[in-house]
Amino acid sequence: MQQKKINPLGVGGGGTATAARVEHHLDQSDLRAAEALTDAYARMSKELARVIVGQEEVLKQILIALFCQGHCILEGVPGLAKTLMISSIAKLLSLQFGRIQFTPDLMPSDITGNEVLEEEEGTGRRKMRFFKGPIFANIILGDEINRTPPKTQAALLQAMQEYKVTVAGEDYPLEKPFLVLGTQNPIEQEGTYPLPEAQLDRFMFKVLIDYPSYEEELMIAETTTSTDQAELEPILGRDDIIAIQKVVRRVLVGRSVSSYAVKLARATRPGTDEAPDFVNQYLTWGAGPRACQAMLLGAKANALLDGRVHVSTDDIRYVATPVLRHRLATSFRAESDGVLSDHIVEKLFETIKEPVER
Repeated sequence: MQQKKINPLGVGGGGTATAARVEHHLDQSDLRAAEALTDAYARMSKELARVIVGQEEVLKQILIALFCQGHCILEGVPGLAKTLMISSIAKLLSLQFGRIQFTPDLMPSDITGNEVLEEEEGTGRRKMRFFKGPIFANIILGDEINRTPPKTQAALLQAMQEYKVTVAGEDYPLEKPFLVLGTQNPIEQEGTYPLPEAQLDRFMFKVLIDYPSYEEELMIAETTTSTDQAELEPILGRDDIIAIQKVVRRVLVGRSVSSYAVKLARATRPGTDEAPDFVNQYLTWGAGPRACQAMLLGAKANALLDGRVHVSTDDIRYVATPVLRHRLATSFRAESDGVLSDHIVEKLFETIKEPVER
């Protein structure tokens, strides 16, 4: 009897997989694609530096999410060039960029599009015609996603998970690759609608954008007030990105490395045998199975960007913080003690022993 192969990551439903482990093999075309990606990433970083000063790690984490078919939350104060950065990345990748400004009065149809009754010329017959909304692009910047009511926030869920929108019972597919980047302002919280945990879990990463250093801010001030305007040249195309997304899933991961990612996620769940004392003290709930999926996929993409076709525990540690920081709910005691989710993850790195790699 032929054994049925099941995706070991359980991607799509967030559930568990009980079948035997599936082995993946890299051929010569995959190795060439990995080498080409490393070169393309270096060129992209150099090209983007002509427009955006600093933020190299932000660029890398956004690309990792894109190559893993994930989505990101970007959190940072206003004025840190988030829109310019995302639109510049879209140009470098030859992708269509769309921006949605979320407001309290925004309706779901303002995002997905709606049907309009039209009259045909000549015949006079009337029919419904669908006009696409701004969601029909490759890279979507959802500005201040926590500024709009839950009903409108939920309009993104189907698009993010199923790559389609449904209007009046009709499905309209979204062109791949498709990446949603939702921004949040950490300062002004009046009049906001915090994203529910179920929707937060749909985002692969939460990326923090910090203030630039003194040297970087000096360069920003000088370059943005001059007459020089850099023109970006596309480096990758749509077909290249889709091919990379397939190669990412074939990157090799040892059982000890994947076990390390699972142990990190399970250690965040208070009240369980795996949870350390500081987790029980400072967290009310932890990460679910999607965190394990995101860590493994993100580690694969990070290895590719670094020119490797196998995952190490360093790759897991690199992506663990952006994967876990929005999936951990801190307690009142954590807030009073000034303990953030990032502090919990750093403590887990010290507590969970890394496997000995052969």
